[in-house]
Amino acid sequence: MTVASALVTGQIPGPAGVVKFRTPPSQCEDGQVSADTDQKPVVIRISPMAHFAVGFLTLGLLAVILAGPPWVALLLVVPIMLSVAVARYRTVADAETVTARSLLGSETVGWDDIHGLRFSRSSWATAQLKDGQELRLPAVTFATLPRLTEISGGRVPNPYA
Repeated sequence: MTVASALVTGQIPGPAGVVKFRTPPSQCEDGQVSADTDQKPVVIRISPMAHFAVGFLTLGLLAVILAGPPWVALLLVVPIMLSVAVARYRTVADAETVTARSLLGSETVGWDDIHGLRFSRSSWATAQLKDGQELRLPAVTFATLPRLTEISGGRVPNPYA
Protein backbone atom coordinates (compact mmCIF):
# COMPACT_ATOMS: atom_id res chain seq x y z
CA MET A 1 0.00 0.00 0.00
CA THR A 2 1.48 3.34 -1.00
CA VAL A 3 1.33 6.50 1.08
CA ALA A 4 -0.96 8.08 -1.49
CA SER A 5 -3.40 5.18 -1.29
CA ALA A 6 -3.56 5.52 2.49
CA LEU A 7 -5.19 8.93 2.21
CA VAL A 8 -8.45 9.76 3.89
CA THR A 9 -11.65 8.54 2.33
CA GLY A 10 -13.49 11.33 0.65
CA GLN A 11 -10.50 12.44 -1.36
CA ILE A 12 -10.80 12.27 -5.09
CA PRO A 13 -7.55 11.03 -6.64
CA GLY A 14 -6.93 12.79 -9.91
CA PRO A 15 -4.45 12.25 -12.73
CA ALA A 16 -0.72 11.92 -11.96
CA GLY A 17 -1.15 11.66 -8.21
CA VAL A 18 -3.01 14.95 -7.76
CA VAL A 19 -5.27 15.01 -4.74
CA LYS A 20 -8.22 17.31 -5.28
CA PHE A 21 -9.47 19.47 -2.45
CA ARG A 22 -12.74 18.93 -0.73
CA THR A 23 -15.12 21.83 -0.39
CA PRO A 24 -14.91 22.96 3.22
CA PRO A 25 -18.07 22.77 5.29
CA SER A 26 -19.53 26.23 5.71
CA GLN A 27 -21.72 25.44 8.69
CA CYS A 28 -21.63 23.30 11.80
CA GLU A 29 -24.33 20.83 12.70
CA ASP A 30 -26.15 23.54 14.66
CA GLY A 31 -26.29 25.77 11.56
CA GLN A 32 -23.70 28.28 12.76
CA VAL A 33 -20.75 29.35 10.63
CA SER A 34 -17.65 27.66 12.00
CA ALA A 35 -14.85 29.72 10.47
CA ASP A 36 -12.27 30.80 13.03
CA THR A 37 -10.98 34.12 11.76
CA ASP A 38 -8.58 34.64 14.69
CA GLN A 39 -6.20 31.86 13.65
CA LYS A 40 -2.56 32.77 13.18
CA PRO A 41 -1.04 31.90 9.81
CA VAL A 42 0.84 28.62 9.58
CA VAL A 43 4.48 29.09 8.58
CA ILE A 44 6.21 26.03 7.14
CA ARG A 45 9.92 26.51 6.62
CA ILE A 46 13.12 24.56 6.15
CA SER A 47 14.57 23.35 9.44
CA PRO A 48 17.17 25.75 10.86
CA MET A 49 19.38 22.67 11.32
CA ALA A 50 20.16 23.04 7.61
CA HIS A 51 22.48 25.89 8.61
CA PHE A 52 24.75 23.26 10.21
CA ALA A 53 25.12 21.55 6.84
CA VAL A 54 25.98 24.91 5.30
CA GLY A 55 28.58 25.40 8.06
CA PHE A 56 30.20 22.04 7.29
CA LEU A 57 30.25 22.92 3.59
CA THR A 58 31.97 26.19 4.49
CA LEU A 59 34.61 24.33 6.52
CA GLY A 60 35.25 22.05 3.56
CA LEU A 61 35.55 25.01 1.22
CA LEU A 62 38.02 26.71 3.56
CA ALA A 63 40.54 23.95 2.86
CA VAL A 64 40.27 24.67 -0.87
CA ILE A 65 40.32 28.45 -0.37
CA LEU A 66 43.38 28.46 1.90
CA ALA A 67 45.31 26.19 -0.49
CA GLY A 68 44.36 28.00 -3.68
CA PRO A 69 44.90 31.41 -5.22
CA PRO A 70 43.10 34.43 -3.67
CA TRP A 71 40.33 34.50 -6.30
CA VAL A 72 39.10 31.09 -5.03
CA ALA A 73 37.70 32.97 -2.00
CA LEU A 74 34.74 33.80 -4.24
CA LEU A 75 33.55 30.25 -3.53
CA LEU A 76 32.38 31.52 -0.13
CA VAL A 77 29.43 33.06 -1.97
CA VAL A 78 27.96 29.55 -2.35
CA PRO A 79 27.45 28.84 1.39
CA ILE A 80 26.25 32.40 1.95
CA MET A 81 23.56 31.98 -0.72
CA LEU A 82 22.60 28.56 0.65
CA SER A 83 22.17 30.00 4.13
CA VAL A 84 20.03 32.84 2.74
CA ALA A 85 17.92 30.26 0.90
CA VAL A 86 17.38 28.28 4.11
CA ALA A 87 16.23 31.46 5.84
CA ARG A 88 13.96 32.67 3.01
CA TYR A 89 12.25 29.57 1.58
CA ARG A 90 8.89 29.04 3.29
CA THR A 91 5.18 28.59 2.78
CA VAL A 92 2.77 30.77 4.75
CA ALA A 93 -0.87 29.71 4.83
CA ASP A 94 -3.90 31.29 6.45
CA ALA A 95 -7.63 30.62 6.16
CA GLU A 96 -7.91 32.43 2.80
CA THR A 97 -4.51 32.36 1.04
CA VAL A 98 -1.24 30.48 0.57
CA THR A 99 2.03 32.33 0.01
CA ALA A 100 5.06 30.55 -1.44
CA ARG A 101 8.24 32.49 -0.70
CA SER A 102 11.36 31.72 -2.69
CA LEU A 103 14.86 33.18 -2.83
CA LEU A 104 13.96 36.13 -5.04
CA GLY A 105 10.23 36.67 -4.52
CA SER A 106 6.90 35.33 -3.38
CA GLU A 107 3.55 34.42 -4.87
CA THR A 108 0.20 34.44 -3.10
CA VAL A 109 -2.86 32.50 -4.27
CA GLY A 110 -6.22 31.90 -2.67
CA TRP A 111 -7.29 28.45 -1.52
CA ASP A 112 -10.16 28.67 -4.01
CA ASP A 113 -7.63 28.96 -6.88
CA ILE A 114 -5.91 25.69 -5.96
CA HIS A 115 -7.22 22.52 -7.59
CA GLY A 116 -5.03 20.12 -5.60
CA LEU A 117 -1.55 19.24 -4.37
CA ARG A 118 0.90 16.95 -6.12
CA PHE A 119 3.87 15.14 -4.66
CA SER A 120 6.38 13.95 -7.24
CA ARG A 121 10.07 13.12 -7.06
CA SER A 122 10.71 16.36 -5.24
CA SER A 123 10.02 16.24 -1.53
CA TRP A 124 8.12 19.54 -1.69
CA ALA A 125 4.50 19.77 -2.75
CA THR A 126 3.37 21.44 -5.94
CA ALA A 127 0.01 23.19 -5.98
CA GLN A 128 -1.98 22.57 -9.14
CA LEU A 129 -3.84 25.80 -9.84
CA LYS A 130 -7.24 25.81 -11.53
CA ASP A 131 -5.85 27.84 -14.45
CA GLY A 132 -3.39 25.03 -15.24
CA GLN A 133 -0.29 26.58 -13.69
CA GLU A 134 1.78 25.03 -10.93
CA LEU A 135 3.14 26.64 -7.78
CA ARG A 136 5.90 24.96 -5.80
CA LEU A 137 5.25 25.14 -2.06
CA PRO A 138 8.62 25.31 -0.31
CA ALA A 139 9.04 23.04 2.73
CA VAL A 140 5.53 21.56 2.40
CA THR A 141 5.94 17.81 2.70
CA PHE A 142 3.52 14.97 3.23
CA ALA A 143 4.22 15.23 6.97
CA THR A 144 3.12 18.89 7.14
CA LEU A 145 -0.28 18.28 5.51
CA PRO A 146 -2.14 18.06 8.86
CA ARG A 147 -1.07 21.64 9.62
CA LEU A 148 -2.45 22.77 6.25
CA THR A 149 -5.66 20.80 6.86
CA GLU A 150 -6.32 22.73 10.04
CA ILE A 151 -5.64 26.20 8.66
CA SER A 152 -7.43 25.62 5.34
CA GLY A 153 -10.65 24.58 7.03
CA GLY A 154 -10.52 21.07 5.57
CA ARG A 155 -9.73 22.01 1.96
CA VAL A 156 -6.48 20.08 2.20
CA PRO A 157 -7.27 16.49 3.25
CA ASN A 158 -5.41 15.09 6.27
CA PRO A 159 -3.76 11.84 5.18
CA TYR A 160 -3.28 10.72 8.80
CA ALA A 161 -6.86 11.18 10.02
